Amino acid sequence: MSIFSVATSSKRRPSRQQTSWALSLLIPAVLGLITGPRADGGTTAAPPPAISQPAPSAPATPAPSMSAQAAPSAPAPSASTPSAPAQTAAPSTQAQPSDMPPDGDATPLGNDVSWPQCNTSLPKDPAFAIVGVNSGLANTTNPCLAQQLDWADDALGGTGQPLVALYVNTANPGHAGSWWPSSNEYPAGVVVDNPHGTCSHGEDKACAYMYGWAKAYDDAFFRGIKEPDDYLWWLDVETGNSWSRDIEANRAALEGMTDFFHSIEADVGIYSASFQWWQIVGTVSEGSSLYHLPSWLAGASTENGAKSNCSLPPLTGGGKVTLTQFVANGTDYGYSCI
Repeated sequence: MSIFSVATSSKRRPSRQQTSWALSLLIPAVLGLITGPRADGGTTAAPPPAISQPAPSAPATPAPSMSAQAAPSAPAPSASTPSAPAQTAAPSTQAQPSDMPPDGDATPLGNDVSWPQCNTSLPKDPAFAIVGVNSGLANTTNPCLAQQLDWADDALGGTGQPLVALYVNTANPGHAGSWWPSSNEYPAGVVVDNPHGTCSHGEDKACAYMYGWAKAYDDAFFRGIKEPDDYLWWLDVETGNSWSRDIEANRAALEGMTDFFHSIEADVGIYSASFQWWQIVGTVSEGSSLYHLPSWLAGASTENGAKSNCSLPPLTGGGKVTLTQFVANGTDYGYSCI
């Protein structure tokens, strides 16, 4: 995922990773070359926000609880999956040794990968791995998700990041999308406690919230993720996806996603570049469920630049920059700020 362009039974949060520190000291940061979420204006141009559905980007671009929360039923997903992008070929699951990143010191680095890396060699032995769940749009599935999660299981640790995390595309397409909610029910028969009121199929905050909730539900239960509550879910927020000109509605869509993931006791963070975040979301108030989320910042082109970006302001006033990204030779690297 680059600005910005599944599954295990064990917890993936930082506190579980301390035992891997000793091993990480014996292994240099040997990483491969791949593109993931892209918020730095690299491979994907950033069109102005609109409510039209763009061609897929490679993560260009996370509480209230259900009033009837139970073990999730299995309704049909909220939108059908569009045809797969041209890059979607039979996946290669072999991770091959690759060149060191340009700055090449002993700092443990991670990698993020997704659908653009299908049928390519993946970086070898990252310190941590972040895998894209979607195929460029919020209503799609990465066709190589299972293979890339298998690759991610070889992450070595040695940082404050979870060994394996996930990222998902986000959007607020309104009626231009292939599906738009018309009530506060999702899935059928389960009424969601919507802080923005009742959704009646309008392009307002209430329905945007339900759209975000539904997309997160689908990501957790229809994409092939086992134990979705075990993961940190990064919300990929980029102008390459479909957004309303109403930034309050956009914010509500992200709150819906965040609140759903929190309802299953999963952790949530935000991936974006500051200039795109402000264009899509604007200022987040203290009462929003987005306010305290950690930030993963895009935009650097070197490891030193990514390290420096750890000191930048977070995307929300109550958050903290915990991770930064840099892109070198077409590969996305993660630099842990914690």
